[in-house]
Amino acid sequence: MTDSETAPGAREGTRSFDDLLGDCVHCGFCLPTCPTYVLWGEEMDSPRGRIHLMGQMREDDVLSEAATGHFDNCLGCLACVSSCPSGVAYDALIESTRATVEREHRRPPGERLLRKAVFALFPYRRRLELLRAPLKAYQASGLNRLVRRSGVLERVSPALATMERIAPPLTGAVPRLPEVVPARGRRRAVVGMLTGCVQGAFFPQVNTATARVLASEGCDVVVPGDQGCCGALSSHTGRAEEAADFARATVASFSKAGVDAVVVNSAGCGASMKHYGRLMEEAGAGPEEVRRAEELSAKVVDLSEYLVRLGPRAPRRPLPLRAAYHDACHLSHGQGVAAQPRELLRAIPELEVADLPNPEVCCGSAGVYNLLRPQAAGDLGVRKSEDVRSTGAELLVAGNPGCSLQIASAMERAGTPISVAHTAQVLDASIRGLDPATLLPR
Repeated sequence: MTDSETAPGAREGTRSFDDLLGDCVHCGFCLPTCPTYVLWGEEMDSPRGRIHLMGQMREDDVLSEAATGHFDNCLGCLACVSSCPSGVAYDALIESTRATVEREHRRPPGERLLRKAVFALFPYRRRLELLRAPLKAYQASGLNRLVRRSGVLERVSPALATMERIAPPLTGAVPRLPEVVPARGRRRAVVGMLTGCVQGAFFPQVNTATARVLASEGCDVVVPGDQGCCGALSSHTGRAEEAADFARATVASFSKAGVDAVVVNSAGCGASMKHYGRLMEEAGAGPEEVRRAEELSAKVVDLSEYLVRLGPRAPRRPLPLRAAYHDACHLSHGQGVAAQPRELLRAIPELEVADLPNPEVCCGSAGVYNLLRPQAAGDLGVRKSEDVRSTGAELLVAGNPGCSLQIASAMERAGTPISVAHTAQVLDASIRGLDPATLLPR
């Protein structure tokens, strides 16, 4: 095991991993917000239970199979961080622990193959885009309905079945944003925009809406053509060196763009990018690399956070709809951004915005968690779909592509499909005066 006083990434600020462990007083305030504890009621599948296992791992200098299972069960949703009265940095603790697991634990061959396939695909937008044509043909043929009814994929591979279920309906080609989208009217700011991997490949309409809204509010939007994955998926699963490589490329891409801020419309990406310094430390980067990473992190801002800070300029037109807003975990817990999306949505005339019950409990997406732990993720998806149905909303608004896919899939399986849109799409529709029906495709 790595020594606690010299472990890269084992610090939050200047505090050691062991110091961070000591912050937990095992009070239990985290228990009702932890999705795996809510599901199973097992102490070792709660944040304080996992912190106990981390301490035991340090003392015994042994990473047990059982402890690894409990660490893998964690969704990394960070609801415990929001609910903790002692300010325990569970996010730093679990990321460092997962990096240790990836270095020291040898998984069974099937799990190694699954993880290898997942990380050979999802962080690469162009590879994802290559899937669009065959996936579109598969959906258009109606074969997807037959496959789902047969249950064959569930028997072959629950992960593959989940991947098939959550795939969004695909229509048309992927629109390409220019490298600069000019501000409309007087320019107020110059911002960079992350296009993302899953967002860019499967939700390109969210990116075009984001760019239009920013331009409407007076921003020159710079979209670096050489940007790639931000490293979030790798970071959240302990693949620290891989995540650091993605982060280095992202830092280089946006540092030369000369922007005032880097606007992100995907909660998981934003949460990771705001902690690039910690990520680089975890991977053993030198002080200069950490400094450059922290400089970029200081510019990273969620779209809703930035728009509230900037203030509205473009007029909003009515959208007579009832919508429910879903708090993506890495937005509300990971970045502390919860009020801003609601403020933006409630400023739209005639748009009624409902809050979900149990907003602190994760929907089960959690990056690639729903592929690695499909049963637990599915159970959480069912719970979240019931919460959505209770609002009577005709539109669900979310700020993360994984959440949108997960909840839409759960609602579809329950026989109560719902339209899902990003905050940017709702704002764009209001600013452009679109028919509300454009947000309600079936």
